[in-house]
Amino acid sequence: MVFNFRVYKKQSPNGKLTMYLGKRDFVDHISGVEPIDGVVVVDGEYKDRKVFGQVICSFRYGREEDEVMGLNFQKDLFLASTQIYPTPEKYDTNKLQDRLIRKLGDQCFPFKFTLPPNAPASITLQSNQGDEGQPCGVRYQVKIFVGENETDKSHKRSTVSMAIRKVQYAPSKQGRQPCTIVRKDFMMSPGELELEVTLDKQLYYHGDKIAINISTRNNSNKVVKKIKAMVQQGVDVVLFQNGQYRTTVASLETQEGCPINPGSSLQKVIHLIPLLTNNKDRRGIALDGQLSKQENNLASTTLLASQDQRDAFGIVVSYAVKVKLYLGALGGELSAELPFVLMNPKPSSKGKSVQDDSLADIEVIRQDTVEPEAE
Repeated sequence: MVFNFRVYKKQSPNGKLTMYLGKRDFVDHISGVEPIDGVVVVDGEYKDRKVFGQVICSFRYGREEDEVMGLNFQKDLFLASTQIYPTPEKYDTNKLQDRLIRKLGDQCFPFKFTLPPNAPASITLQSNQGDEGQPCGVRYQVKIFVGENETDKSHKRSTVSMAIRKVQYAPSKQGRQPCTIVRKDFMMSPGELELEVTLDKQLYYHGDKIAINISTRNNSNKVVKKIKAMVQQGVDVVLFQNGQYRTTVASLETQEGCPINPGSSLQKVIHLIPLLTNNKDRRGIALDGQLSKQENNLASTTLLASQDQRDAFGIVVSYAVKVKLYLGALGGELSAELPFVLMNPKPSSKGKSVQDDSLADIEVIRQDTVEPEAE
């Protein structure tokens, strides 16, 4: 059977609240984030109670196993909050919500959350193999609970939460082709060494081969002994003043065409593919946030409308190609860098339209529930 729409379902441990979400990936279009909308079915026994919903962004910046003596390396940000039942006001519902409300009955209530445009992306920092607990990074969840007010402490048995992701997809158009030229002259030596680096495009999808065009003109009296090309991932943990670091995720060192003697030139192309499969043992590499155990990839480039929009609890990821010419112990080296964008393409929405009032063409994916606590 072909399903037109997926619905994710999760129930509280006591079975009194059931949440339905049409999707768990919410796209950041830079100008704004897709609204998080779904429905919750409230058991009749809760007709005199209040039900609230929240979107929580959790930023873990230290290992969970190191949390001793009252230390806590996680910050929880409540980015959106609303009362779902009794419904305080009416708002426009989408087609999926309308269909679910008609089919699930009078105790089905819609909800909608809007995230701020500068909310951080879902990113995980790779842990060491064998590390226990949650890895560092940014995660989101939708939480629905019974309480007296929005700040009331929720009880596990009457709370249902589901993990979601805030994601960005690649732009539809390529940018300007990256190109740079760097030169180096030498004290007490005539002439200069010139290095020109060009990429075949600015935007790459995960798994694409990056073609690095290298042109070297040696008008000095030095000798180029070898060439190294690298793809480097830049990570900026905004919370920390010194939270910036770079990791090489793909590299190739070659002496083909070398030495490049004085008066000579060299034109060559080096291909590199930055893949997570080649970096499984690199602690601290940024990965796209995960909702399950499916195969993951390196984190996508973080797109910002401006640097001022960096959230204090976010992680900003960037990529650059770096090419080095090695001239020996006395000559030093000459390097050039070119930033580029590495992202996932926007998935096709074909087959996701809501066409009728039937639930028969909806695939309900049930998330695991938490065992209820003892009363």
